[in-house]
Amino acid sequence: MRRLSGFAGLVVCVLLAGCAPPRPDHPVIGAKNFTEQVLLGELLAQEIEAKSNLKVDRRFYLAGSFICQQALISGHIDAYVEYTGTALTAILKQHVDRDPKRVLDTVRRLYAARYGVTVAEPLGFENTFAMVIRGDDARQLHLTTMSQTAQYTPQWRLGVGYEFEQRPDGLPGLSAAYGFKFATPPRTMDLGLLYRALNAHQVDMIAANSTDGPIQAFGLTALEDDRHYFPPYQAVPLVRDDALARWPQIRTALDALAGKITADDMRTMNEAIDSQHRDPAEVVREFRKQKQL
Repeated sequence: MRRLSGFAGLVVCVLLAGCAPPRPDHPVIGAKNFTEQVLLGELLAQEIEAKSNLKVDRRFYLAGSFICQQALISGHIDAYVEYTGTALTAILKQHVDRDPKRVLDTVRRLYAARYGVTVAEPLGFENTFAMVIRGDDARQLHLTTMSQTAQYTPQWRLGVGYEFEQRPDGLPGLSAAYGFKFATPPRTMDLGLLYRALNAHQVDMIAANSTDGPIQAFGLTALEDDRHYFPPYQAVPLVRDDALARWPQIRTALDALAGKITADDMRTMNEAIDSQHRDPAEVVREFRKQKQL
């Protein structure tokens, strides 16, 4: 749910467009440039290696959805995990739809038709956007929902990630749905800095992700989307059809992962990386052992 800013994004695009895609003898798994994505990429890689004799190449920290999409369709990577709402609106440029099954069906149909990409079964959790405020503010003002906050936002400062400010399921539509107006233009920054800014009282609300570990760790409050603005964001592996044909073992691994991850599982793993500074590969190995994968 992130994008690469300015010059860095242009450099990556040029590199992807200007180089012939590699054709290694093993699958290449990609991931965006935040903790959850690295964990999910590592999970795919470990599961494929466990269900086959294949070596898996890991290409993580590929910035946002656009860069991962370009890497996927150009053959620089064979698979990565995306979120259905992001795929629907940011990549496929479809209207926002709030029905999870319909969104998944639309995403599957269009990825197959346009890109020769299979959308595998959901991993079991949803990572939606979450508007987060300090726990003390929530208790003092008795706030639990986004609609309750509209009366306070004219005095608040907002912090958002780079992608959220412009994307069709992001800030413009959210502000219209809830009547949000803020004291200053939103401050854009990397996800990790959003929590630091909120705790330091540099901003008063942030657009974060529902599975972020710091929400629980810092005692913050994720406000309920009581007007159901955000579309569903089920985590789904995207895999090139030619990779599935070349390495059928990938499908076996994806089938084993279907429905295996809960939102609490994801928050726990994210927190292990972000707060405890553990190695993602070790965290994934423990998770797979726990789930008997």
